[in-house]
Amino acid sequence: MTMHFSGIGTIDIIIIVVYLLFIIWWGLRNGKSQNAGSYFLAGRGMPWFIIGLSLFAASISSTTLIGQTGDAYATGIAVFNYNLTGVWVLVFFAVFLLPLYIRSRVFTIPEFLEKRFDSRSRYYFSAISIIGNIFLDAAGALYSAALILKLLFPEVELWVFVLIFAVIAASYTIPGGLSAAINTDLIQAVVLLAGSLIMMGICYAKGGGEYFAGLMQSGDVSARLIRPLSDSSTPWLGLLVGMPVLGIYFWANNQTLVQRVLSAKSVNQGRIGVMLAGFLTLCTLFIFNIPGVMARKFFPGVDNPDMIYPTMVLKLMPAGILGLMLSAMLAALTSTLSAILNSASTLFTMDFYAKMDKKADQKKLVRVGKISALVIIVIATIWAPNIEKFGSLLKYYQEMLSYISPPIVATFLMGVFVKRTNARGAFAGLLSGLALAVVLLFFRHDIFGNMHFLFIVPILLVFSMLVIWLVSLATGRPAPEKLENTTFSIADFKSETPELKAGKWWQNYRVMASGLIVMSLLLLFIFR
Repeated sequence: MTMHFSGIGTIDIIIIVVYLLFIIWWGLRNGKSQNAGSYFLAGRGMPWFIIGLSLFAASISSTTLIGQTGDAYATGIAVFNYNLTGVWVLVFFAVFLLPLYIRSRVFTIPEFLEKRFDSRSRYYFSAISIIGNIFLDAAGALYSAALILKLLFPEVELWVFVLIFAVIAASYTIPGGLSAAINTDLIQAVVLLAGSLIMMGICYAKGGGEYFAGLMQSGDVSARLIRPLSDSSTPWLGLLVGMPVLGIYFWANNQTLVQRVLSAKSVNQGRIGVMLAGFLTLCTLFIFNIPGVMARKFFPGVDNPDMIYPTMVLKLMPAGILGLMLSAMLAALTSTLSAILNSASTLFTMDFYAKMDKKADQKKLVRVGKISALVIIVIATIWAPNIEKFGSLLKYYQEMLSYISPPIVATFLMGVFVKRTNARGAFAGLLSGLALAVVLLFFRHDIFGNMHFLFIVPILLVFSMLVIWLVSLATGRPAPEKLENTTFSIADFKSETPELKAGKWWQNYRVMASGLIVMSLLLLFIFR
């Protein structure tokens, strides 16, 4: 079979190969697997800057790098609203949920539900999370990486590239655990940011800036964040009632991301790391979304929007820099896949296996974690090629998430902020919310016509919260120990104030949070 490279030179191929080999070596060198604490949570000793960079790198999933850029090309920058509301969610997470997660000393987010409610809620959420990790996250990351290499080697079947990336991510994540994943995230976040900034600069230099400025001056909807209620992509009401719920699930209930925060050496280090991730997330408007709109000037009429970012890299980047940028793209995807593998294996090992084999020692738990990670990557590898049947990668991800997440978010919100909520109410809300979600998934158009999927989110959320509340009222109060380190206390919030005031202002997470809110509102105003 004759192989040909679509515009890629030998130097670029060398850069990519050297980079991937370096990442594998670096991950293996920095991996820890002595015990469950080191393998699954990196010894709970990570500083804020590693937390923030790792959180950002893991969050730049296939939906951000490939999907959001492609959606911006097709519909405009309003897709950035998912990240904009995500910044508000990160502030909410840092203030209200993060301290409870860290103080409760949990390994997994479903474990937190057991501490607050009972094991039924834990098993349900853990099972849903594992399924989502495999079929949404891991398969999506593999599919995106394969799309990139498919452009370079068009004669090779997609499944071959899926397999290659599965082997690369598994090669250092399975032996080294979360420590390996986080330490490679640190490198990959820097490479990703550097490569994306170079891409942005090239787009502006080639006239993309003037093109986008013209769209803004003419009031073109592609350059606006706030879209009409009838908009088929991101109606403005969805910004308020749908996206924040999806954001809470993605940033605050998602084991893949929260596991990084659980590895923080302290609550404050975790909070500052989350603020850093929030700032970097705001930057995605300029390094992913706006360049996606600019690409219309360079590559009009692309049939598959998911291919636009790889196309920009291949067609706009000079030799050498092209290899760096492709490495940056692959960095984001391997980083995400690494995070997913580690979190899914943690969920299975700590939420299921450790419960079944209560006598399992630390080494056995680590061994089971490695085996489960291998099984997970095999399943995701088999499923990944099927994603191309769904059309847009972003649509595939966000629409599925809009059905899965609301009952889970409702359970966390009620559990943390309403002390009267009990285990029976929580489990009833999860099951009834799932049942309604299944009904709407198959009969949404029959019931609501062409209503946007973002408007399904508040319906499922309110329904689940109502069930949780009514069932809790009809049954007994939760035991006092169920409320320790699992519910928000205004007294605890107030007790932090003197210590924060006594410290330096640039180390005060509340100052950082206020700055993030102001910057996000400013962007919303500028691109309204």
